Amino acid sequence: MRILVIDDDVELASLLRTFLQREGFTPEFVYDGKAGLERALQGGYDLIVLDVMLPGMDGFEILRRLRQQSRVPVIMLTARGEDVDRIVGLEIGADDYVPKPFNPRELAARIRAIQRRVQSTEPAARFEVNGVVIDPGSRGVFCDGKRVEFTTVEFDILEQLMRSAGRVLSRDALMEALYNRKATPYDRSMDMHISHIRKKLECGDKVLIKTIRGVGYQFCRTSEEAAD
Repeated sequence: MRILVIDDDVELASLLRTFLQREGFTPEFVYDGKAGLERALQGGYDLIVLDVMLPGMDGFEILRRLRQQSRVPVIMLTARGEDVDRIVGLEIGADDYVPKPFNPRELAARIRAIQRRVQSTEPAARFEVNGVVIDPGSRGVFCDGKRVEFTTVEFDILEQLMRSAGRVLSRDALMEALYNRKATPYDRSMDMHISHIRKKLECGDKVLIKTIRGVGYQFCRTSEEAAD
C-alpha cells in the first residue's frame, strides 16, 4: 500500500517512516503544502495522510483542490481538541482524522480499516434501492440514472445503509463496520458523512435516509417508509 504523508514535522516523519515500513506500507513524505498537492495530484497513491498546518498551503486547501480531481482516501492530522479542524476537514471530504499527538499504532489501525474496505475481494453485483443504484465493483453510485461522485468513506457508508435498507443502523454499528471502533460522544464524523451523502442524493423530493433520533440511520425502501 503506497502512502503519501504530507507533514512538515521532520521528527514525526522520521518516526512514521520507520513504523509504517515495518508495518508493510510504502510511505513517501513531502514537507510543504504546495509540493504535497502536486505530488498527490500525480496519482498512484492508495491513501494520503495530510496535516492541517503546513507551510505554503494548508491542509484544508490541499484537500479542497484534491477532491476536485480525486477520491483517494485521506486521513487528516489535526491538533488535539480542535473540533473545528475536524469538522472542516470532514466537510471538505476527509475520510477520517487522527488528533495529534497520536500513537503510530492508531494511525496504522485507521489506515488498515480503510485498506480492508477498499481492497475487499468479495464478489458483489450492483443493486438498487428506491431509485439509487450502487455498483460495488466499480464503486459507482447512480441516482435516477445520473452518476454521483462519492468519496471512499461516503460510498462505504451508503453501501452499508442500502444493504440494510428498511432497518435502522446505529452510529456505533456503522463506526465499527467502517472504522473498527465505536463512536465517542464528541465524534461527529459519521453525522458529517451522512449529511454529505444526503446532499449528493437529492433525487427529487424523495427522503432516502432518515435519522432515528437517539438510535441511528435508516435507508428508506419506499416513500411510504420515509413518511412513517
